[in-house]
Amino acid sequence: MTSHQSTQTMKPATAAKKLGVYLEATPAEFQEGVVSRTELNALQAEPPAWLVELRRNGPHPRPVVASKLGVSIAGLARGGVTEALTTEQIEAIKQENPEWLQKERATQADVRKEAVRIKEKQAQDAARRAGKQD
Repeated sequence: MTSHQSTQTMKPATAAKKLGVYLEATPAEFQEGVVSRTELNALQAEPPAWLVELRRNGPHPRPVVASKLGVSIAGLARGGVTEALTTEQIEAIKQENPEWLQKERATQADVRKEAVRIKEKQAQDAARRAGKQD
């Protein structure tokens, strides 16, 4: 018996998220259809001009904006940034370096330090437990 494998598809919003682009800025045919796994892989392997342009200049979705600014998505919201931004707008915020951005970057740095500390502690605890078992 041969199994028939169906084509895996996703909504445009899911595909846009996987591609790291803002859905509303994509071409209409992308927004209105469904995207197969094969099509997504092709877009990632050989991005068309519209995808290259969106990735370079935006508008970018909030996760990308947060990453480019070095803050969390929640930090963006606390700073009053709730919509997609272009690369130019992101650079302007970096140049201005408002107080909220400085504060959120410091918070993000503290979160990363704490994550490293916890990981190191867990590794030490695991090594200690392994030593007791011997």
